[in-house]
Amino acid sequence: MELYIHIPFCKQKCRYCDFASWPGLEGDWAAYAEDVVTEAEARGAELGQQEAETVYIGGGTPSLLPFSLMKQLLAGVFRIFPPSAGAEFTCEANPGTLTAGWLEGMVSLGLNRLSLGMQAAQDSLLEMLGRIHRFPDVQAGVAMARAAGIRNINLDLMFGLPGQTRSMWLDTLHAALSLEPEHLSCYGLIPEPGTPMEAALRRGELSLPEEEEERLMYDDALSLLRQHGFEQYEISNFARPGYACLHNIGYWRRVPYLGLGVAAAGMRRLPGDRVLRENNPATLPAYRKMLRGELPREQEIVSPRDSRFETMMLGLRMNEGVEEAAFLAEHGVTLDAAYGPALRRLKSEGLMDCRAGRWFLTRRGMDIQNTVLVDLMED
Repeated sequence: MELYIHIPFCKQKCRYCDFASWPGLEGDWAAYAEDVVTEAEARGAELGQQEAETVYIGGGTPSLLPFSLMKQLLAGVFRIFPPSAGAEFTCEANPGTLTAGWLEGMVSLGLNRLSLGMQAAQDSLLEMLGRIHRFPDVQAGVAMARAAGIRNINLDLMFGLPGQTRSMWLDTLHAALSLEPEHLSCYGLIPEPGTPMEAALRRGELSLPEEEEERLMYDDALSLLRQHGFEQYEISNFARPGYACLHNIGYWRRVPYLGLGVAAAGMRRLPGDRVLRENNPATLPAYRKMLRGELPREQEIVSPRDSRFETMMLGLRMNEGVEEAAFLAEHGVTLDAAYGPALRRLKSEGLMDCRAGRWFLTRRGMDIQNTVLVDLMED
């Protein structure tokens, strides 16, 4: 089982963010830490105590929560769901909120992987995004993390931003590489409905790069990171050998996971090749109602047919693709029986390929992944 913990607090809401996170709620921090422990105790009574193969703390801005509260929260959660020996333990952080003391404390609790939201190297782009940090804060954060003993650092980067040129993106990549991270996540901007960014784009106050320019930015990342020893293992993720994110790989391979906190999601396997997906309420008042038993947790049973499609949808995000033997073991039907005609058609069109029993997207297929997935939907 994998464990995810959501910290929904931030210093300032980014203009592109549609996650469950809110600034200015300092008075709720202590109660929320207790709430998450309460939820962990209830889930432990329901599911039994289990070791967590990976731990991931996301947000929001987890590094905003004082270490004393984080220690209290994790002590309660780990009493019920302790990390297994050698577990990957990741925490997200905003470079503008990191301190050496917080990092040292988190390392004492087992933190061994840090994910920093760098996003861009240029002040103008960071300002436009609503970020509170600047590139020197990223440099300082990486230095503090290394001093605290963290040897596995990820930097999140964004391309396809309003006002961003290809040259600016290359400068961002070079700036990130100068910090010698073990992992880089390179995400194309998706203007989510309801965000200030999407509204500004709709009003014409901002404009996105042309589609071809964004594609060239992605090509630049593929080429430059390969030159610097990074291996692409998923559409948006690149790692030095041995540093791929195990927690995220678990999501793409559909390893069962438990989510704790506001808006956290979970997944459990059921008999008969079915899956139970769970989602906590996405506001603090509703989350607390759930803890009091006044509101149910959202649950959905995924059918065997949809479960097979999830395996394809998630597995094809990874460069290694979907293995025929693993598909048969998981679903009790062959990949050919489920998707044979579509797979062969997509291969003939140069969108997919097969090697050593693994089906994977070609580079062209990755560019139009959604189209490929539509073709894979079963009749």
